[in-house]
Amino acid sequence: MASSGGISDQLFVSVKLESPRLAELDLAPHLFGSHPVAGSWDPCKALPLERAATSVWEFSCVVPSQHESLDFKFVLKREDDSSQYIIEEGPNRPLGCQSNEFEMRTAVFKLNEGKEVLECKVQIETEMLSPFDLAASWRAHQEYFQPSRVRGTHDVTINPGLEGRAKSAIGGHAPSLEEQRAMFVDRGVGSPNFARPTKETFSMSNFKLDSDSKQGMPAAEGAVAAAAVADQMYGPKEDRKLAIVLVGLPARGKTFTAAKLTRYLRWLGHETKHFNVGKYRRLKHGTNQTADFFRGDNREGVEARNEVAALAMEDMLSWMQEGGQVGIFDATNSTRIRRNMLMKMAEGKCKIIFLETLCNDQDVLERNIRLKVQQSPDYAEQTDFEAGVQDFKERLTYYEKVYEPVEEGSYIKMIDMVSGKGGQIKINDISGYLPGRIVFFLVNCHLTPRPILLTRHGESMDNVRGRIGGDSSLSEVGELYSRKLASFVEKRLKSERTASIWTSTLQRTILTAHPIIGFPKIQWRALDEINAGVCDGMTYDEIKKSKPEEYESRRKDKLRYRYPRGESYLDVIQRLEPVIIELERQRAPVVVIAHQAVLRALYAYFADKPLEEVPNIEIPLHTIIEIQMGVAGVQEKRYKLMDAIHPTAGL
Repeated sequence: MASSGGISDQLFVSVKLESPRLAELDLAPHLFGSHPVAGSWDPCKALPLERAATSVWEFSCVVPSQHESLDFKFVLKREDDSSQYIIEEGPNRPLGCQSNEFEMRTAVFKLNEGKEVLECKVQIETEMLSPFDLAASWRAHQEYFQPSRVRGTHDVTINPGLEGRAKSAIGGHAPSLEEQRAMFVDRGVGSPNFARPTKETFSMSNFKLDSDSKQGMPAAEGAVAAAAVADQMYGPKEDRKLAIVLVGLPARGKTFTAAKLTRYLRWLGHETKHFNVGKYRRLKHGTNQTADFFRGDNREGVEARNEVAALAMEDMLSWMQEGGQVGIFDATNSTRIRRNMLMKMAEGKCKIIFLETLCNDQDVLERNIRLKVQQSPDYAEQTDFEAGVQDFKERLTYYEKVYEPVEEGSYIKMIDMVSGKGGQIKINDISGYLPGRIVFFLVNCHLTPRPILLTRHGESMDNVRGRIGGDSSLSEVGELYSRKLASFVEKRLKSERTASIWTSTLQRTILTAHPIIGFPKIQWRALDEINAGVCDGMTYDEIKKSKPEEYESRRKDKLRYRYPRGESYLDVIQRLEPVIIELERQRAPVVVIAHQAVLRALYAYFADKPLEEVPNIEIPLHTIIEIQMGVAGVQEKRYKLMDAIHPTAGL
């Protein structure tokens, strides 16, 4: 990626706590601190450390380089009762700073009312990294840092259905269900070796979207998950208002890109709105303008178009003042004069990043032009389709005569990327984590049509019992659904031999996928059901009786409620971000067999549902939701293969 200003570095932080006695005492280490993400000094909201080895626990995250002051302390909680806790002695620890004082490299806890002292070794490692360095070495991060309690499987395990593809499996032998029981792999506590790219320009032609080797998921997708917490840690002084101003000739995929980016940022929880200047023009001047209206030497036309652009910009800035965070400003903005006007209007109110889309593929352009004439309100009253195409091409010629590529300010250039066949992305003067996150997303966007099939696992034994969570096998009804699903997939995707089947690492999804043959199967830990923590395996009646406060808290705010020692829906959305990016990257069909809470979050992304609706989206058993992604946007079909006999618990 070409960059003059570069993306600002992020601070990678790894905090490790080591003591063989923690496991003996059934104590689970956590950390809590000054920031809301770390519980605002509330021990009940402390973040758990993951077990990285037999006696080593770790917490790692990425924070912006200019974050606010962040202090923390360790706290130990009982494995059987998280309400009991022991806070470490001594002063607060500054996050991201490694003290040379001995006391700060040892955590001291007083047990048994102060009669016993427990000392734990502390190791805090920090390194400044750009988001792209982080992406380039995400595989190393997974290999050396990722906790391994995943029922004996890696984050992503590829298990090809065809014998001829057996050599492409990641990790070799896939453990049997018996081998998958609470398996630990001690990978040590070594630091990852972060590789830094040497080339300035990142070429998509060297980044094949669906490599035949199937050696694993691309590195960039993992990086966004590693740094997800950073976006919540910006200091209060940092201006987070951001305007993404589209630049490009007509039929280059600007509106398509704007719509996808808007949907993605909304799903992540950012208040985002798409402002289409063409809609403002049609409201003020109607839909009957011919190509002459867009001539560069048509003074009245230029003034009229600048006027509606200014109106749209004023609306966007007003919306930001009322709480909006990211505005997507969709217009050609093809001259430096227009862009200077927008920058002057935004000065002191928001940061502008230009997003320029360039396309030189004549086949793609011809397809986009015909689709534009077919769908645009500008040609709704045009009875002669070919005459409309000719008028649009004439309009395009006028824009080309005055077009000035972006060379000023902060910008992202997407060159020949919308086709999904390759291309380049160039950046200049990009800073901040959110812009870096946007770049990662845009790298993976393309127009190639393909279906994504979403379905829950077949009915499980815990579904029959009304219990949440767990890792139970399928009921007889669930086994019947797995066979019906296999038959459906064979008929629906019989000509799509490059399709793949994605499941979680829980056996009810793996068993549901088992009858499907002829397609590679990929297990994602990120697709596991929401972690119900101490409530795992309980019915809701049991939770209501034994934990009435938890039951009521969940009822009041199902989106943000986090099960004790478990997850919230917002946590699930955060860990699903790499899955979303990988689905966007794919050109071949994908069948996702997962769980109710997970599929609610995935479906909300494709259907552009507000976050508040996510916990209540209906995802019935034994039903397939087909999402068709392509040039025309997102379309949906549902196939009910059979009825669900038993009501299911609603996580």
